[in-house]
Amino acid sequence: MTDVDLALSANHPVPASVRDGSGQAEISVKGVGKVFPRGLVEALRNIDLEIPAGQFVSLLGPSGCGKSTLLNAIAGFEAPTSGRILVNGHAVSGPGPDRGMVFQEYALFPWMSVAKNISFGLDVKGVPKQIAAARVDMLLQKLRLAEFRDRYPKDLSGGMRQRVAIARVLALDSPAMLMDEPFGALDSLTRRTLQDELLRIWQEFGKTIVFVTHSIEESLYLSDRIVVMTYRPGTIKRDLMVDLPHPRDPSSAAFNRLKRDLSHLVMEEQTRSEELLATGD
Repeated sequence: MTDVDLALSANHPVPASVRDGSGQAEISVKGVGKVFPRGLVEALRNIDLEIPAGQFVSLLGPSGCGKSTLLNAIAGFEAPTSGRILVNGHAVSGPGPDRGMVFQEYALFPWMSVAKNISFGLDVKGVPKQIAAARVDMLLQKLRLAEFRDRYPKDLSGGMRQRVAIARVLALDSPAMLMDEPFGALDSLTRRTLQDELLRIWQEFGKTIVFVTHSIEESLYLSDRIVVMTYRPGTIKRDLMVDLPHPRDPSSAAFNRLKRDLSHLVMEEQTRSEELLATGD
């Protein structure tokens, strides 16, 4: 049994009942498989995953392991070929207001100001203007966007655009935030700043977060649970809890011990993917 196996959550900003899995499972993935008909690619096979309310879970693995496919299935963008997905006990049959999605490419409306982008979902839902305006003002302050409220996406840096995208999801108050490599295109300093912002948001708003990343360090820095996936077909290789209090120090011995163990798990799948691609399987 490795150090990673022995790691149990401790000193996290969510209740112990959530951390140890005894709380209500907000997201339930039951026997999910996904085969893409074109090319008969089996992306996922028999995924079982229970994510309690308020937990921060990272999906980690090499390209081709089905991380984004699983996230898209939870979001309702992809229908599983087999199995089912439940959110708060209700079957997922498409996108819904209980799940907010943050993409790597921001997905902002270029013709709308920062404030209008954030309020878009509230306007669509018919939230009274006074209530919507108050919520947008609050989020502009919390995400340090107030001075940019009338700017347009083209005038913002990548990091600022991603803050707007996160604020837009928070505006709808979805209990779950689904994030597909949201910081992958950012430079290292901006990425760390946004990681710290996300942790602050998680602690303050208590969202359930499912976070896709290729970065072992990012998964360890952010999440209290890491699901390592195998190369195609994607299955769960290991499901690990992280026993490191926030804020985490990437230079610490404990952090790097866990990083080495995770690196070994991920590199096994990376090597397997390269071997399969070389043989054409």
